[in-house]
Amino acid sequence: MTAHEFTMDDLRRILREGAGEDVDLDGDIDDVTFGDLGYDSLALLETGARIGREYDIELEDTVFVDAETPRQLVDALNKQLLALRTA
Repeated sequence: MTAHEFTMDDLRRILREGAGEDVDLDGDIDDVTFGDLGYDSLALLETGARIGREYDIELEDTVFVDAETPRQLVDALNKQLLALRTA
């Protein structure tokens, strides 16, 4: 597992890897809903799988249901990573 904090740039990179470079994730996307960014539930589950593989963690599907925006997802992932580091 990588010990650094999961950042918005990490999320942007992983989202682009899954959806391709055509997706516009530049600018302030922190509080834009994933739906407005063009990501449906299937795309978010793929994002979760990519994050899980890269960070060697198992994420609950509810993380992606509950997080409606990139900021909420980054915060939830950092809470989970912190819990794993301190366990």
